[in-house]
Amino acid sequence: MESARGSRVLVARLKQPCSFSLVFWMTTSRKWGLKNLVCVFQDHAYPADELMPLTCRGRVRGLEPSRGDVDDALGKFSLTLIDTLDTLVLLNKTTEFEAAVRRVLSDVRLDNDIVVSVFETNIRVLGGLLGGHSMAVMLKEGGQNMQWYQDELLHMAKDLGLRLLPAFNTSSGLPYPRVNLKYGVRGPETRTGTETDTCTACAGTIILEFAALSRFTGDPVFEAHARRALDFLWEKRQRNSNLVGTTINIHSGEWVRRDSGVGAGIDSYYEYLLKAYILLGDDLFLQRFNIHYASIMKYISQPPLLLDVHIHKPLLPARTWMDSLLAFFPGLQVLKGDIRPAIETHEMLYQVTKKHNFLPEAFTTDFRVHWAQHPLRPEFAESTYFLYKATGDPYYLEAGRTILDNLNRFARVPCGFAAMKDVRTGSHEDRMDSFFLAEMFKYLFLLFAEAEDLPFDVEDYVFTTEAHLLPLSLSTTPHSSLISSNRTSEEELDDSNFDWTCPNTRLLFPDPAFPRNLREPIRSAVDKSCPRPAPYRSVNPGMGRPPLRAQDFMANNPEHLELLRRMGVSLIHLKDGRVQLVQHATQAVSAVAAEDGVRFMQEMMELSSQQQKEQLPPRAIQIVSHPFFGRVVLTAGPAQFGTDLSKSSTGVRGFVAVAEPYSGCSEITNAEYIQGHIALLQRGQCMFAEKARHIQKAGAIGGIVIDDNEGSSSDTAPLFQMAGDGRNTDDVTLPLLFLFHKEGNILLEALKEYREVEVLLSDKARDRGFTWNLLEKLIAVNFMLFIISSPGNEDMIALYSSLQEVIRSDYAYPSVM
Repeated sequence: MESARGSRVLVARLKQPCSFSLVFWMTTSRKWGLKNLVCVFQDHAYPADELMPLTCRGRVRGLEPSRGDVDDALGKFSLTLIDTLDTLVLLNKTTEFEAAVRRVLSDVRLDNDIVVSVFETNIRVLGGLLGGHSMAVMLKEGGQNMQWYQDELLHMAKDLGLRLLPAFNTSSGLPYPRVNLKYGVRGPETRTGTETDTCTACAGTIILEFAALSRFTGDPVFEAHARRALDFLWEKRQRNSNLVGTTINIHSGEWVRRDSGVGAGIDSYYEYLLKAYILLGDDLFLQRFNIHYASIMKYISQPPLLLDVHIHKPLLPARTWMDSLLAFFPGLQVLKGDIRPAIETHEMLYQVTKKHNFLPEAFTTDFRVHWAQHPLRPEFAESTYFLYKATGDPYYLEAGRTILDNLNRFARVPCGFAAMKDVRTGSHEDRMDSFFLAEMFKYLFLLFAEAEDLPFDVEDYVFTTEAHLLPLSLSTTPHSSLISSNRTSEEELDDSNFDWTCPNTRLLFPDPAFPRNLREPIRSAVDKSCPRPAPYRSVNPGMGRPPLRAQDFMANNPEHLELLRRMGVSLIHLKDGRVQLVQHATQAVSAVAAEDGVRFMQEMMELSSQQQKEQLPPRAIQIVSHPFFGRVVLTAGPAQFGTDLSKSSTGVRGFVAVAEPYSGCSEITNAEYIQGHIALLQRGQCMFAEKARHIQKAGAIGGIVIDDNEGSSSDTAPLFQMAGDGRNTDDVTLPLLFLFHKEGNILLEALKEYREVEVLLSDKARDRGFTWNLLEKLIAVNFMLFIISSPGNEDMIALYSSLQEVIRSDYAYPSVM
């Protein structure tokens, strides 16, 4: 591989100070990496916990619509700032780190009357404080920075640890899933403490942070509680399969969910067993991990797949899909030293990523989307980094570049990076979790960085599940001997049964082509499409024709409506555009037809439930005009009539205009403005098809219906297809899409501020390429003239050549403005 230590050419756009800025650098070996992160999220969100990148503001719990359990990570403690502390040091931003630490010490309170997740608060906030403390101590010992530091972050960490301890006050030692930071878990003022269940990972992902806190402070109480929880989970494993379930009762120890895998609900339990051995040096953790790992490889691993099974019947699959959190597992296998299955599973994940641009939150065994979201999770980047470190194979640099390119092409928006609402359409969610900065930045930077780019040796640290850095020296702290290992009599270590060191990869893979040969059949398998089952074709003698199936039903098909009538099914059109089905068996033409009606209704309910779970592909409304340039994509619902955007390669593009009347329920009075535009309409007062006919008559090229239910959002409500009016709708030829109130407001606010807003209606977001605008090109040209005036400077000549290439191209890597 060509050396990356050549001349570096900076490719960046002019940026405002203290903005979200990713400055990308390219070496002569065509490697891309992260070089700089400035001021994190303080411009738009501080002191909130998270940034909302679509609306450019902070997410404050209680002021935004509840997202359920997701919000349990938010504690009004500037989550993103704390979670990103050690990232700043890794990126050699020591001045910014010092300022961020001072801000944490002066502004952050940990005694808020708020209920938070024990798991999330431990890995993100406690882990962030400990990682920040580790970095502060390292910098102070270097003699250049943080000379004023007197363990203030550690004091905060201990304060937080003490606030989490009441959650462990159970007979089993397993923690309650939630705790009130001010009042604990007991008493009505806590608003928690009534839960009975927790996930295995929630209870088993404590040991690294709590042990580090004990060894930093000399107080053994934290590590003791974490060990007790791990001991209990180990005792409750299924003894025949040596697997653990996903959810457990914290009082009785009974498994509530008995499915077992390496993804959501269990993942970091296995990770922390191995990393606890690495950090603390206690062989007990490695023995337990190895016993679990042997069962995982026996029952769950079906290379390249990792499929959940039942703990009591491990040969019986528990489901036919995989979730994206299992993408961490190849990286854990690298730490274990089992490289071959890591390569195979990673390759499967890479091909799924290339197929959908991002790893869907869940996907089927034939690699189709099961859950379409992607909240910018870092697990695949994590495994990519570890595989590159283990093998040195430049193939993993290309995988990292794919991640990087897709983030810039599809996830970046004017105020940061937005989670993907649906990977199939490219629509966004107003969400940027703290782990994006805490983990994704770290792993991508480390993947592409050379040794001289790093301010310290990362080999001296272990990464927590949130990628926080804890020093390996903790295993030899004077206080470590105070911690009891809690080894049971049956757990005598047998050195002959387990691997204690990682294998030498040169001996493991003497042929450089061997990893490539492992990957090739997996790539082919993912590319194949699985045939669908043949449609139902049996004839029902009672009806004289094939029975109507729920998946085939269309509300605007007269023949289907007649079939419903014969089955005793009535169709009621609601004012909001939806339809309601009601069956009366006594109104069916025969007993057989009534049975078909019952079956049809059952199918319709199952289909509705399945559509909500699998999230049938919505449509996308992409704002393409200045200053958005395609970076904002709104999730939209389709109509059952009009242009089918899934069959259009180009979509429909045009400027938006508000129709008058806004309801669109009568003849449009501002037709001169609507003509040639995409009309904005309000939901309600008449059928969707009626609105479409009115704007079509006025000359509109498309329509967007905005929900009149204030506060509604695609984040919290399932999308639906806008139905017709029961009549033939073949006369409607334009596309009509539906936006919930929150997404519609983004569009209306853009129109209010910029007056001319152009959008693209399509089945999915188009590659926007981040084309430079004219002003930026003029700035670049002027800069080139300055370079020309400095002859003889080789670095300037290289930069001049790069700028020429960038200006000629339609694609660049700009910073977020």
